[in-house]
Amino acid sequence: MNRQEQLSQWIDAHFDEEVALLQQVLRVPTDTPPGNNAPHADTVAELLKAYGWQAEKHAVPEQRVRDYGMESITNLIVRRPYAAGGPTVALNAHGDVVPPGDGWTHPPYGGVIENGYIYGRAAAVSKSDFATYIFALRALEALGIPLKGAAELHFTYDEEFGGLLGPGWLLEQKLTKPDFVIAAGFSYNIVTAHNACLQLEITVHGKSGHGAMPETGHDALQAASKILNAIYGQLPELKKIKSKVPGIDSPTMLVGRIDGGTNTNVVPGKVVMKMDRRMIPEEDPVAVEAQVRALIEDAVRGEPGIRIEIRRLLLSHALRPLPGSEKLVASIQKNARSVIGEDIPASGTPLYADARLYGEQGIPAVLYGAGPRSVPESNAKKADEKLLLDDLRKATKVVALTLLDFLAAA
Repeated sequence: MNRQEQLSQWIDAHFDEEVALLQQVLRVPTDTPPGNNAPHADTVAELLKAYGWQAEKHAVPEQRVRDYGMESITNLIVRRPYAAGGPTVALNAHGDVVPPGDGWTHPPYGGVIENGYIYGRAAAVSKSDFATYIFALRALEALGIPLKGAAELHFTYDEEFGGLLGPGWLLEQKLTKPDFVIAAGFSYNIVTAHNACLQLEITVHGKSGHGAMPETGHDALQAASKILNAIYGQLPELKKIKSKVPGIDSPTMLVGRIDGGTNTNVVPGKVVMKMDRRMIPEEDPVAVEAQVRALIEDAVRGEPGIRIEIRRLLLSHALRPLPGSEKLVASIQKNARSVIGEDIPASGTPLYADARLYGEQGIPAVLYGAGPRSVPESNAKKADEKLLLDDLRKATKVVALTLLDFLAAA
């Protein structure tokens, strides 16, 4: 029996154990916000002890986490060093998740299995890849063959807020510098590039006044509507900008939240809007931010009694293919062909992820892991998020075979 068959058989033999681990990982809530994620990291670290693995706990200082808008973050690194002479391959998945919301027919933190699917918040994105990556690495080590280089597991807890206190923290603190990264993704697609994202908070200050005498105030909502018109008036121009990256189309822009006013009969004295501008990989984030700020300021320039503040909430850069990422893509595609039985595409995505933070450090990274052919199929970030267990099995085999390609000594 060759090594590839041995890996596949080991994963099949231990698949019930892998599913049970995923259920345990799903049952510890990590709603972000509020973002109290350290208890989940503690649970995962304890589970890893059963395999003889020690997880380093890297807690982000509490004040920094609270200033950021979350409650607790402990990121984990598991280091598996082998013989000298090979690369360090890191596998990264994030444990923080958006809150479940309404409309579930299965408990969002139950890990219920039904008709071959496992249900739960983050069943597809991305607690599933805690299981994928742990069991792929266990399968590799179970071969008992000489290995070179090192493998690392990075389990982080700040993807939903942008990643700066997740992978960003590990890299900023110089706790890791792998040669290659595979980050959580979907089993029928390799993501090699993704959009950048700018999020701004726009506060429009006016002056409250009595509704019967509106001329005594300065209407912040009326001014905010001019900003809205300016933002949405730009959309036809953004549609004309096209990316050359397969899977990515044009930039987008929207206002996702508006808060303001005092009462029905009062001139609104203050309005706060939060906006999102997605940038294709070819755009310069610094230039785009300057353009958006100018657009907002010009919309209300000269409005009497109106003052605006613009605060950046997030500026995430695009993920672009780096030298070395083609090796990851080639290995994953080859192994997916043998496991899944079809050619899987490598393309970009309009989403953004914290894998970009590795790319910013010059580390080639791609997204690949357990999931269906497309995000909507899994109900990711919606009610009844689910994962087909057979897709978990396939992705685990593909990742294990890819680790074999990179880390086998001979």
